[in-house]
Amino acid sequence: MSENKNNANENQAEELDMNHLMQIRREKLTELQEQGKNPFEITKFNRTNTAGEIKANYEEFEQKDVTVAGRIIAKRIMGKASFCTIQDCDEKIQSYVSINDLGEESYKAFKTFDIGDIIGITGFVFKTRTEEISVHAKEVTLLSKSLRPLPEKFHGLKDMDLRYRQRYVDLIMNPEVKDTFILRSKIIKEIRHFMDKLGYMEVETPMLTTVATGDAARPFITHHNTLDLQMYLRIAPELNLKRLIVGGFDKVFEIGKNFRNEGMDIKHNPEFTNMEFYAAYQDYNDMMDTAEQLISTVAKNALGTTKITYQGQEIDLTPGWKKITMIDAIKQVTGVDFNTINTDEEAQSIAKEKGVEYEEIKNTRGHIINEFFETFVEETLIQPTFIMDYPVEVSPLTKRKKEDPRLVERFELFIGGREYGNAYSELNDPIDQYERFLKQVEAKEKGDEEAGGMDEDFVNALEIGLPPTGGMGIGLDRLIMLLTDSASIRDVLFFPTMKPLN
Repeated sequence: MSENKNNANENQAEELDMNHLMQIRREKLTELQEQGKNPFEITKFNRTNTAGEIKANYEEFEQKDVTVAGRIIAKRIMGKASFCTIQDCDEKIQSYVSINDLGEESYKAFKTFDIGDIIGITGFVFKTRTEEISVHAKEVTLLSKSLRPLPEKFHGLKDMDLRYRQRYVDLIMNPEVKDTFILRSKIIKEIRHFMDKLGYMEVETPMLTTVATGDAARPFITHHNTLDLQMYLRIAPELNLKRLIVGGFDKVFEIGKNFRNEGMDIKHNPEFTNMEFYAAYQDYNDMMDTAEQLISTVAKNALGTTKITYQGQEIDLTPGWKKITMIDAIKQVTGVDFNTINTDEEAQSIAKEKGVEYEEIKNTRGHIINEFFETFVEETLIQPTFIMDYPVEVSPLTKRKKEDPRLVERFELFIGGREYGNAYSELNDPIDQYERFLKQVEAKEKGDEEAGGMDEDFVNALEIGLPPTGGMGIGLDRLIMLLTDSASIRDVLFFPTMKPLN
């Protein structure tokens, strides 16, 4: 109890201190406004260069006038001369500010500026005695007043929950966070470049749908007032993208948001960025080749290497990834061979023997094979591995294998014990597809909240004719986590979903 009381007292003291500091800053703003110098009335500032440009090309800028702008992150007052450091979009740069250059009134005003204020500086570029590239200020302009103090460098920014909630402060105080998001942007650009070179066309499909289909997941439900219609945030764009293949586009891809009304953890956020791509006249073997080349090429171009370290694990993304069927992978890890287990009853018996739990509405051989894989195998797949040939029960949109119609031509890509992609030889038989949709509807009626619904228009599209098609989805947030060595999905989302404080 005493420890909790002390923490409460400390928090109360910090809040009082913060209120006092904010009051002082507001008083400074009021004084400026009374003097006709309200910084919030400034609508534009003509910056000529960024700090990064100047530092990278010092010889070009030496002794030349520049105008820079940024946030004050450090300040040292030394009588009639001072130093301050500003941070702009790409770098930090120091400025030397003196009363002789600014004049008494402007220098006095500069001394009242606070850490966090945004200022513009005009002056010439030089190096100090310690060889630090700096701007010798001739003029300093207050562009925006920071009314709330930034947290102390090593105090207020360790609370991860606060960092996610106030990403704008996190980006200011932790440069490595900004670096992660710069790399995220670069990775997505490289993905688009790769797909363009392969002849894929980028498209956009609706995020609001009238049928919750495309994958097994609980949807977000909303309501369209004008149409008085229940609608869903899309689980996946899959069916619309395949409609485009029916319409005559041979290669399409989409990068966009998907939504799943499910739990949150280090791998899952309710809204996430996904890429799906589809190619006519290809199958899941072609999708394996594309995925392998895509990820290895993007890693090489964005990072300079295909050999990375993720959370202490060395991972080699160089092409030549392992391929193994789900049943063989289970046999390797557990010794259980589902090729010799042919009935639901046999599968249920071996599951009980091995302590594998399954839902009563998911008690088939196929569902239990999938449970065995997730229980025993998934976390062992550290190096890139394609797990192939899934049970039909967990793959309602996939073409069956000729050799064993209980299985489908589907693979998932695993790296570091996590799934990164899911691909099919797409089911294009409208009769089979309609029957599988019916089974999904039956499962939903029995209580399976993740089961999809019936999409009769998609069946109609298949009746028009879908050519043999390969398709794949890749979770881009997870891929970016991998390539940036980020422990949590929240580390690669600017604004992850957070539970309200109140």
